[in-house]
Amino acid sequence: MSLMSEERKGEWFVYLSGILWAFFPVVTVLTYHSIGSAASLLWTDVFATIFFAGLIVYRGKLAELRSALLWKYGFLAALFIGVLYYSLIFIGLEFTSPGNVAIISLFEVFTTFLVFNVYEKEFFSSGHTVGAVLMLIGAGIVLVRDFSGLNIGDLFVLAAVLFSPWGNVFQQRARDFASSESIMFIRSLLSIPALGVLAYTLGPNISFEDFRVSLPFLLVNGVLLFGLSKFFWIEAIHRISVTKGVALSSVTPFLTLMIAWAVLGQVPNIWQLASLVPLTIGVLLLTDHLKRTGLKLL
Repeated sequence: MSLMSEERKGEWFVYLSGILWAFFPVVTVLTYHSIGSAASLLWTDVFATIFFAGLIVYRGKLAELRSALLWKYGFLAALFIGVLYYSLIFIGLEFTSPGNVAIISLFEVFTTFLVFNVYEKEFFSSGHTVGAVLMLIGAGIVLVRDFSGLNIGDLFVLAAVLFSPWGNVFQQRARDFASSESIMFIRSLLSIPALGVLAYTLGPNISFEDFRVSLPFLLVNGVLLFGLSKFFWIEAIHRISVTKGVALSSVTPFLTLMIAWAVLGQVPNIWQLASLVPLTIGVLLLTDHLKRTGLKLL
């Protein structure tokens, strides 16, 4: 299979992951009607672990779990993403809106660019660089116009995007010799103890009735969003650069805005919609669609 076809496959995995992940902030907020953020994250991670355990057995990947290097990379991914990133995101969602979380998360493009170009020395063409910058401009249009000041929830999300690129470094390395389901199983499993401590320390005791009410949303979060969507994501960054993958998935926040509008009644404003222009051009540059069609913007 040619390199170009593998790259295209990676892009489609990003799109599939992004469509599913667009529901994450809204579904997570719906779980908060009965249980707190810490308990929601813990049970979401538990269901994701069960999902990936079943996938490992079904696809016959149990032998991969004997690799000490895989457990090392899985531990680091669990630390940076499973614990630090998601804890900050879940706590942030208690204090700010799903739309704000989605928009602020666009800055992951910038933090990923820094990590993978400075630390990993990953190749990034001038066109890709302009694409990433345009996506930051798109985020800036929303942030500068919309924010009346950073609240504590916004700060938690800003802190979260500092950690996710490091977790992606180790997930990408692990995917060179192990399957996505094995990586995600280890990451989810090793996150449980720390998330359990967090839930015990920060979260109030929840009743069986509270848990039952939130169970459908926890299952959606664990199986589809923490499960299938992250499976697609690791398959994507095995085929394309993490920087490009994160930038491509930057269209996801605007899907989240539409979902939040439909489900929670949070109407996106004209500035949020206007930011689609630089974001769309950025996607075209990052996927080389302009180059393939013979069009030039630079």
